[in-house]
Amino acid sequence: MPHTLDPDLRRALAERVRYCHEMGIYDFYRRGPQFSEPATVAVETNDLPSPSQEMREEMPAKKSATLTKVADDNTLRVLTQNLEHGVTDPAAALKLIREDLGDCTRCKLHKQGRKQIVFGVGNPNADLMFVGEGPGADEDAQGEPFVGRAGQLLNNMIKAMGIRREDVYIANIVKCRPPGNRTPERDEGETCSPFLMRQIAVIKPKVVVALGAVAAKNLLAINAPMSELRGRFYDFTPSGARSADPSWQGAKLAVTYHPAFLLRDPRQKGEAWKDLQMVMKYLGLEPPKKPVD
Repeated sequence: MPHTLDPDLRRALAERVRYCHEMGIYDFYRRGPQFSEPATVAVETNDLPSPSQEMREEMPAKKSATLTKVADDNTLRVLTQNLEHGVTDPAAALKLIREDLGDCTRCKLHKQGRKQIVFGVGNPNADLMFVGEGPGADEDAQGEPFVGRAGQLLNNMIKAMGIRREDVYIANIVKCRPPGNRTPERDEGETCSPFLMRQIAVIKPKVVVALGAVAAKNLLAINAPMSELRGRFYDFTPSGARSADPSWQGAKLAVTYHPAFLLRDPRQKGEAWKDLQMVMKYLGLEPPKKPVD
């Protein structure tokens, strides 16, 4: 007769796995039983898979628990899967990710004046996805990315490509407005990125466009100036997230200027247009008659 996990240990496992998911860690491995007789073994929760094993850093144990010899075969597998894994409808999968995000308090941005979480918007089956830096005041007020002046320019850029805003998906590196529209700090980006990676894995875009250096460096983990980041495609697979479609092997990623930067320096619009033309050529989009205004 199969044994079940002790309730206290099951809760400890669920808490640890959820924490690992938030850190972008999804795959876990367990050694098989090394004994032949039923037995009870005391283990510390820091023996369970944790971010410390990935980063080679030690983390103190929180509490002890008792583990029986044989657990349900599916217990760890069920606990470690993303909620959306196996859901074939991208819209439904995105809804599950949003529910998992909840009223997020995982980083300090939640107590620094945000009004609401800005999750993402657009076509869940989009071939093209834009990723910006973080919400501004207008986005924080409306709960939708790129709705202010920079958003209007982005809309014009999308229209110039021969498509509509409704045809693409738009999100940000962080989902809460940094105070004073400052650049998101490293720990904030690292805390929020697992949810963005899961969104990308669900949408399965052909191309991701990083808007600005902050988005590019967070997605690519490359510390380089825009002059070196632009003008080419990168092979991109969302870190720590798996698509339910095994045929999707990742996207191409292109880097261009953030619309807010283009508002400050309109002279760079021509360079941004070159980046978008590269994306259009890859996607087979018909070039419009005139470039973005």
